[in-house]
Amino acid sequence: MRVLRTPDERFTELPGFGYRPHYAEVPDQDGGALRMAYVVDGPADGPVALLLHGEPSWSFLYRKLMPVLAEAGIRAVVPDLVGFGRSDKPGELSDHSYARHVEWVRALAFDELDLRRVTLVGQDWGGLIGLRLLAEHPDRFAGTVAANTGLPTGDHDMPEVWWQFRHTVERSENLDIGRLVQSGCRAPLDPEVCAAYDAPFPTEEYKAGPRAMPRLVPTKPDDPATRANRSAWDALSRSGTPFLTAFSDGDPITGPMGPVLRRTIPGAAGLDHPTVPGGGHFLQEDAGERLGRIVAEFVSTVRRPA
Repeated sequence: MRVLRTPDERFTELPGFGYRPHYAEVPDQDGGALRMAYVVDGPADGPVALLLHGEPSWSFLYRKLMPVLAEAGIRAVVPDLVGFGRSDKPGELSDHSYARHVEWVRALAFDELDLRRVTLVGQDWGGLIGLRLLAEHPDRFAGTVAANTGLPTGDHDMPEVWWQFRHTVERSENLDIGRLVQSGCRAPLDPEVCAAYDAPFPTEEYKAGPRAMPRLVPTKPDDPATRANRSAWDALSRSGTPFLTAFSDGDPITGPMGPVLRRTIPGAAGLDHPTVPGGGHFLQEDAGERLGRIVAEFVSTVRRPA
C-alpha cells in the first residue's frame, strides 16, 4: 500500500482550531500500519463523546462543538478518518473499502484508545461507520446522536442531489475540497475556513480518500457492504441504547433518514428529537454551537451502564 502523509506545515494557523494532534497506529489490513490522527478536548475523567466526521471533511469540522462539550464536562475525542485530515492517506482508490474504514476506526477507538461508555456523534460517513460500530460492539456505547446520516443498503436509490455530488467527485480533474464543503453549507464560509478544508490535500494524489468515499456508499442490493449493513440494521432494530436524531432542516441528501432511524431503533423511543434550524448538510458549520448543546444535554441525561 502506497501511503502519503500531509506535511505538518499545511496545518499551521488553522482558524479556531488550535488543538494539538495525537497519533496512534492501526493495522492497514494489508500487512502494514497506518497512522491515525485525533484531537481531544475536555476533562480526562469526563464522559466520552466520539465525534466522527464524513466526506470530504476532517476533525476541523467539529471545532465549534468541542468547546461546548468541554465546558459541559464531556471529553470530546475527534479522529481524522484514514485518508483525511492529518491521518495517513492510502494513495489508491482500491485501498479504500467500507469494511476497512469501519475497522480502522474500530481499531483506533477500542484497541488503541480503549474508549468505553461512549456517546457516538456521527454525521455523513461518520454515521455510516459509527452505526456499524454501534451495531457490532453495543457494549462500548452509552448513546448515539445521529446527525444528517444513515446506513444505506442499496435497496433504495439515493437522491438525485447525491448522484450529482458523486459524479462531480468522479469527473473533476481538480477536486476542490473547500468548495465541496461550502456546497453543503447554508452560510458562506470564510476563505480561511475553506483553506483549512483544503489543507490536508497538497496535491491531487492525496485525494484518493475523498474520491473513493462516494463509490463506497451501497447503491445496489449486491454491493460488497450490503450484507454487513443489513446485519447492522437487524441489530439496531433490537437495540435499546439511547438513540437521538439531530438532523438539520436543510439537508436534501439525508433528511428522509431521520424518521426511518426513529421508528426502527427502540432506543429512539420516548426521546425529544430536535431539528436543528438553519443547517445544511454540514450542520456543524452552520449550527455547530447549537448541535454541541444538543449533544451535551443528551450526554447529561443518558443513563450510563456501570
